[in-house]
Amino acid sequence: MKMAKFNIPLLFGMIFSVSAGLLLGIGAFTFHYAKGTSYLSNDPKACINCHVMQEYFDSWIKSSHRQAATCNDCHIPHAFPAKYIAKMKNGWNHSKAFTLQNFPEPIRITQGNLVSLQQNCIHCHDIMTGNIAGHREAAEGTARCADCHRSVGHMQLS
Repeated sequence: MKMAKFNIPLLFGMIFSVSAGLLLGIGAFTFHYAKGTSYLSNDPKACINCHVMQEYFDSWIKSSHRQAATCNDCHIPHAFPAKYIAKMKNGWNHSKAFTLQNFPEPIRITQGNLVSLQQNCIHCHDIMTGNIAGHREAAEGTARCADCHRSVGHMQLS
């Protein structure tokens, strides 16, 4: 009786191709199911894909900034490529935290996003606040705009 010879490189290539196809398919399905492309937009409704953000979205709807700024305008750097790097980093962190269910409640802003928030406040309000006492310290980094103006972007949350 003759033993069949296996073409090892061909077998390895088939296993690799099937495995890669499965991973890509599962990844694409997960990205679609999680509304991944919505995070590339500037639509504030993308932020409520995660239920823990609903309260923040609702408070933004009632805020003074609703007509002037979206979530990205305040929380994400404005310049390319920093904007999309921050979006990718936040997307990864959010998807990991919500998949593993290991996020704090209430959810809190990260240090990196706090820096972006401060820079964006100064960027949009520099002309108006540049010479007001206390605002120069915010521009120099010794105080944060959100320390005094916490409920501007979001109504005060409990």
